[in-house]
Amino acid sequence: MTTINKEEIQKFSELASEWWNPEGKFKPLHMFNPIRIEYILEKIKDHYSIKNQNGNILKGLNILDIGCGGGLISEPMCRLGANVTGIDASEKNIKVAKLHSAKSKLKINYQTKSPEQLDASEKFDIILNLEIVEHVDNVKLYLESCNSLLKNNGLMFTATLNRTIVSYIKAIIGAEYILRWLPIGTHDWNKFIKPEELELLLAENSFSTKEVKGLEFNPFLRKWKKSNNLTVNYIICSIKN
Repeated sequence: MTTINKEEIQKFSELASEWWNPEGKFKPLHMFNPIRIEYILEKIKDHYSIKNQNGNILKGLNILDIGCGGGLISEPMCRLGANVTGIDASEKNIKVAKLHSAKSKLKINYQTKSPEQLDASEKFDIILNLEIVEHVDNVKLYLESCNSLLKNNGLMFTATLNRTIVSYIKAIIGAEYILRWLPIGTHDWNKFIKPEELELLLAENSFSTKEVKGLEFNPFLRKWKKSNNLTVNYIICSIKN
């Protein structure tokens, strides 16, 4: 069995050269990154009682970034001192990530793999699933694989899109067809997952939900912010029991 959706991998492989262009096809992710990183660091520092506010605040922590793409999250985590493994099923994405990290003189363990293909004897402190579950086949197997790779009491962050009328209007009609922020066909609304559905799947795989937070875009300030509005983008911080 596999979590790999070949059509999805092909779709993102064709865009691989765009990853590090802040004005290119991944511009929405570049805009999204600051709030994602802010939230993740806030929860990590709280969970691991990290008092250090400067430099290598993630030193000693092993982080797995699943569906890492070109490394937009892997690199900031590495710069903060974490030991980062980034995996992606697209060979082209991994090539881009390796080239960029080498240019940036960052040591990141990039591999062309899906989570079920990793050696489960290697456990991570933190797993990042950011805008990935809506692109995989077999979410149940995917979360089972995450469970096998995370240490007990480890943190997992799962960011995705809610399956609502509002998300269809904003994330598909608005972002893909009107604003052209994303290539048409980037998302399949039927694969979006409601927070309560995801929480149930997480619970079935021995994860306890610590927090569910909405992430909302302000079109006037052109910035993302944390919110209690879960109708479109949201992130779940969970702990492995």
